[in-house]
Amino acid sequence: MTWSIIAKDPETGAFGVAVTTKFFAVGALCPHGAARIGALATQALVNPLYGTDGIRLLAEGRSAEEIVAVLTAQDPGRGSRQLHVIDRAGRTAAHTGEDCIDWCGHLTDEGVSVAGNMLAGPAVIEATLETYKRRLDLTFADRLMTALDAGQAQGGDKRGKQSSAIRIWRDEPYPVLDLRVDDHPEPLDELRRLYRVAHERFLAFMDAMATRSNPAGITDRSWIDERARAYQERLAANTSA
Repeated sequence: MTWSIIAKDPETGAFGVAVTTKFFAVGALCPHGAARIGALATQALVNPLYGTDGIRLLAEGRSAEEIVAVLTAQDPGRGSRQLHVIDRAGRTAAHTGEDCIDWCGHLTDEGVSVAGNMLAGPAVIEATLETYKRRLDLTFADRLMTALDAGQAQGGDKRGKQSSAIRIWRDEPYPVLDLRVDDHPEPLDELRRLYRVAHERFLAFMDAMATRSNPAGITDRSWIDERARAYQERLAANTSA
């Protein structure tokens, strides 16, 4: 199942994972990451320990290539797994097991990686990567979702559609964006709708949350209101463009 994109935003240093599949609740198992250290996606016959152990190895400063080698070497089921990793420096590495179901494969580049299995064909991940690299005009979250849209236009998961997710980590231990569509006939459309709803108040509240450098966060509700208006105006401008 599944294809996903993992990336490091060159402007903000944020890490993100976006994923979609014909499988229930992909956001519960596939995307993993942490601020300032990297992100990964575990898919095909998912091994959740890749997420737990991979984040620990990223925190130790291991390279993406080393992490993929370590995780797959200790897993007797690696032939049925797919894994790709991006480390704090933006280096990427991936593994597609020999028993993953066609079409399966991955494409890695500096600062971004795309991987998938049970896909309509290689054009799915090719379009996903090409679109992400080309759409520099978009915000990081928009780039990730637009990239998946491009892959879906090439056929996506050959079994159909069901769930999707996007997670982004910026500077703090918690993600600044964490949206999931667990079961929907058009999961990417629903993910985009949730992202639009997040512009109403949620994104502004996340900007006001407590941080390590400012443990109180921002408690001025007028600041939050103004921030929310700014997000809504940006969304409206992008929608009309």
